[in-house]
Amino acid sequence: MALNQKYGKIWGNTQEIFNMNSISIHRIEILKGGQCSKHYHESKYNMFFVEKGQIKIDIWQKDYDLVDSTILIDQQSTIVKPGLLHRFTGLEQSICYEIYYTKLEENDIIRQDIGKLISNI
Repeated sequence: MALNQKYGKIWGNTQEIFNMNSISIHRIEILKGGQCSKHYHESKYNMFFVEKGQIKIDIWQKDYDLVDSTILIDQQSTIVKPGLLHRFTGLEQSICYEIYYTKLEENDIIRQDIGKLISNI
């Protein structure tokens, strides 16, 4: 997807407005009744921020056999973790931002020895 180009979808429009390193931001316009595909992202978090309108985010959990639904209105957000099936639905004409990002692991350091103080330097 080319930066700043607008693409029509059956549920509305999407436009990538920022993409650098591990963050991508899309401005999405969702039609009332518009619904995206049921999908998941292997390694990306998917944050939804509603600028104006009302949307519903359905998330199929892995830890239990339920679908969690969150309704977002103006200035509210939610995050979908990687690997979880999800779908959004426009409950009214809405403008949202979809923010994709990856999370760095806090414990990603692999040590081959320990640090030390060399006293004879």
